[in-house]
Amino acid sequence: MAWTKNLLRVNLEAGTCTTEPLNLQWAQDYLGQRGLATKYLVSEIDPKVDPFSPKNKLIFVTGPLTGTMAATGGRYSVVTKGPLTGAIACSNSGGYFGAELKFAGWDMVIFEGASPKPVYLLITDGKAELVDAGHLWGKTVWETEEIIKAHHQDPQIRVASIGRAGENRVLYAAIVNDLHRAAGRSGVGAVMGSKNLKAVAVRGTRTDAYHLADPEAFFAATEAGKKVLAANGVTGQGLPTYGTQVLMNVINELGALPTRNHREVQFEGAMAIGGEAMHEKRPTDGKANLVTNGACFGCTIACGRISRMDPGHFSVKDKPQYHGASGGVEYEAAWALGAANGVNDLEALTYANFLCNEDGFDPITFGATVGAAMELYEMGVLTEQEVGFKLPFGSTEGMVKLAEMTAKGEGFGKVMGLGSKRLCTKYGHPELSMTVKSQEFPAYDGRALQGMGLAYATNNRGACHLRGYMVSPEVLGIPVKMEPQATEGKPAMLKAFQDLTAVVDSAGICLFTTFAWGLSDIQPQIQAACEGDWSEERLLLVGERIWNLEREFNLAAGFTAKDDNLPPRLMKEPAQTGPQKGAVSKLDVMLPEYYQLRGWTPEGVPTAETRSRLGV
Repeated sequence: MAWTKNLLRVNLEAGTCTTEPLNLQWAQDYLGQRGLATKYLVSEIDPKVDPFSPKNKLIFVTGPLTGTMAATGGRYSVVTKGPLTGAIACSNSGGYFGAELKFAGWDMVIFEGASPKPVYLLITDGKAELVDAGHLWGKTVWETEEIIKAHHQDPQIRVASIGRAGENRVLYAAIVNDLHRAAGRSGVGAVMGSKNLKAVAVRGTRTDAYHLADPEAFFAATEAGKKVLAANGVTGQGLPTYGTQVLMNVINELGALPTRNHREVQFEGAMAIGGEAMHEKRPTDGKANLVTNGACFGCTIACGRISRMDPGHFSVKDKPQYHGASGGVEYEAAWALGAANGVNDLEALTYANFLCNEDGFDPITFGATVGAAMELYEMGVLTEQEVGFKLPFGSTEGMVKLAEMTAKGEGFGKVMGLGSKRLCTKYGHPELSMTVKSQEFPAYDGRALQGMGLAYATNNRGACHLRGYMVSPEVLGIPVKMEPQATEGKPAMLKAFQDLTAVVDSAGICLFTTFAWGLSDIQPQIQAACEGDWSEERLLLVGERIWNLEREFNLAAGFTAKDDNLPPRLMKEPAQTGPQKGAVSKLDVMLPEYYQLRGWTPEGVPTAETRSRLGV
């Protein structure tokens, strides 16, 4: 079977590493990765626990297709109770770390307790030990990875680590692997920092780590899947050429690009920070921002951006460490660092994105928090004296300075590290935080795209685009075209997307495959990899079970139906320009139907019948 059947439990307080057999019944019920780790978490912690308490646990986990020849089979997740939201947190990352963990012989690593001193976990082919990390504390992600590889004299070690943001408990700190791939949202890196865990370093060479149930069928299924990806316009052409940045101008023209803290829905500077702009040669040095695209383990799409900045740009002019090529801006980061606060300087966005990677913090929440701070500043609520400099919308220098201060945990950067909900509440205007469950919106306006608004409101980990990507039907026409302002059919489509996404996240493959793949393309791969009967119906039931288990955790943590809501701006302030002019969110029309389709009460609680049917 495609699981290694091994779990590593690390007690950071005692300093012990213990092997356990994976609960294979749970693997049958929850598949792997997101689902399986959530089952372990809810079974082992009190949902009301303080996220920074040693009693909270941090789980690194792979899926059954992680490390296989399945296209994009390099994913892993980090699951915990998130400090930004207080809700279930599951952050997904690519790169090569996940596959390496599988090759070393582990499906999952559970960290419990807190170490009395900084440590990192070293895993080598079935062996694990905690190593002193005192010399790494205070180092960036980039420095940490280089030092660990040099110390062990092995450039093939894969490292997932936190930077200063995680150490300083920035509430949206990320865990970064392979220098610029990240388990980015909800503050999983801050939980890692609270446990004095600096890094996880893995080297795996075991060819017997796992066994496929039917290798020949798996080969046929994965080859068929790769052909579908190559033939698709999004996965075969758009994403390889422009990455997720292919969306910038599309979403802007549709009138769905949140601008200046969602006050507007179109950004006049979008052309300057989109995918096409990354290809254009700069007049200053004759080179383009984009160097090449990049792929994660096993990926045939290669949507990643590798960028090199203009060395004469004010932000890096005297900082040669940023003159080399590294992870460039993806669409969400370009939006958050740019349109969300009115900045149209692509080089500045790239530098801020470098900082987010280097010190490990989420560019979506950071950029959105900058936008909120700029609005408070323009209202006169936040002063130049408090910030340390002027901070109007469109201030490139201000955005750059805040990125540097947040990375270092200095000055007003400490307040920025709380996220927009706490920032706006601190200054008496919580309504200006564009969040659900205290997590900031991604790059799509919930007024312009009604389905995305519903997705944000109902998401178990707070506002997120990757748990029910309604942009597919509302913008791209995948699998069917749904008009952006329509509400009919949106709750049912969203539920289907949410359940399918839970399956994809739990399998160990990338959600971007679903631009081309349907469940009929994914099911044969899981069927051939894993023992047992994995019909499409069963997989959707697994996805629904995962969604409801996450919901149960949040309800036990104290969330209610009142938290399935959107900020007043999206409910009451109509879009002012573009094709969606005059639109507000019709959440109140869609939410009751969504609850009913989910088998929940009008208060958003799964009924006894639903819980029994799913075995939650």
